[in-house]
Amino acid sequence: MTVHIDQDDRLITITIDRERKLNALDYPTIDTLLAVLDRVESDDSVRAVVLTGAGPRAFSAGADIPSLAGSIAGGTERALREIVRRGHALTRRIEEFPKPVIAAVNGLAYGGGCEIVEAAPLAIAAGHATFAKPEITLGFPPPFGGSQRLPRHVGRKRGLEMILTGDPIPAARAAEIGLVNAVVPADELLAAARDLAARIIRHAPTAVAACLRSVTRGVNLPIDEGLAVEAACFAATVPTDGVRDGLRRFLDRAAAGVPARSAQF
Repeated sequence: MTVHIDQDDRLITITIDRERKLNALDYPTIDTLLAVLDRVESDDSVRAVVLTGAGPRAFSAGADIPSLAGSIAGGTERALREIVRRGHALTRRIEEFPKPVIAAVNGLAYGGGCEIVEAAPLAIAAGHATFAKPEITLGFPPPFGGSQRLPRHVGRKRGLEMILTGDPIPAARAAEIGLVNAVVPADELLAAARDLAARIIRHAPTAVAACLRSVTRGVNLPIDEGLAVEAACFAATVPTDGVRDGLRRFLDRAAAGVPARSAQF
């Protein structure tokens, strides 16, 4: 198996396990990741996902080059079907997943690996991790959504510098430009990702899903359309147990004389 799954209570860790290939994304691996995410979405016992790579060297070196070369040799339609549509399916699935996906970047994240990081709602990197968009060295633009997501995350000029040069950047720079949330020592990476997950899943799952949906769907819309998305996501939570329980806890604390600063949001 090229994908391993470990579940600890409400958190599942998905590991891309092709260490000798720097966790490159061949087609079976992409298809397996999609199938695993389908199973995780339907499992109510799982509240958050940590996605990482096997070994200390790579999160993922990106698309598996022999597979990619074979698809391109087969012509435009085959290349679009096997590379672009499959890559888009994976990154869109991660981006729109209703449970938080935290990328734990344990080494280099190049090409498709970097595009997974871009798609993930949250990311933490080991100090030695590096990020690059080397597709231009192969003669084409990023095909897994990177030409669209990266500039939206880090700004047009910063994104274009990475895309047009193919040069890697260190983890500290990735954090500085907003590609990852934090950088930690390598031996603390998974613990940091799990701690972040724990701070999220203490909240109602309906609220977490609504927040993810509101931001993901609204972030690139004009403000009026984004506000409509926000309103719809709020409305969907109104009749839920999460809202009833949250309001009851707030009112109980207030009635017990808990200081207002602690009883507010």
